[in-house]
Amino acid sequence: MSLIEYRLKRNFRTTCEPKPETHKDFGQGFVVQKHNASHLHYDLRLEMKDEKTGDVILKSWAIPKNIPLEKQVKHLAIQTEDHPVQYLSFEGEIPEGNYGAGNVEIWDSGKWGMMKGNIESGVLSFNLFGDRIKGRYQMIRTKGFKKDEEKSGRDKKQYWLIWRKGSEII
Repeated sequence: MSLIEYRLKRNFRTTCEPKPETHKDFGQGFVVQKHNASHLHYDLRLEMKDEKTGDVILKSWAIPKNIPLEKQVKHLAIQTEDHPVQYLSFEGEIPEGNYGAGNVEIWDSGKWGMMKGNIESGVLSFNLFGDRIKGRYQMIRTKGFKKDEEKSGRDKKQYWLIWRKGSEII
């Protein structure tokens, strides 16, 4: 995904969300945002380099039940459009009538480090170094759900599972 999808879903004259700006400095930041939109969920955003453009972006997942804090508890994570790196510090009220309308607040943030894997392989192992979350995590892409595959004219969602592997950092 690229920031094109992010731009197309937003009207920057009516939303307080940040406009994407080219960003080349890679700082390995992450943020978990509590997003009280049509449904309360948490957004995990990991700072990564876009393989095609070399720009720094945030790979993003909506996690309905938040990131699991207990070891081996698995939660659903739905990959969403990439977000600009400026979203690492975004908090605010997205006005009604805008995509994702509702309150966004930072629940945790910090640095992260990849241990192995990548988005394309569908397997990610990484460490999170946040204020609330510190530990090893694993994510795997699943095959999705049949009901989404049956909907015509709609992109298939990227469903992942996320779980805590341990509290020790490697």
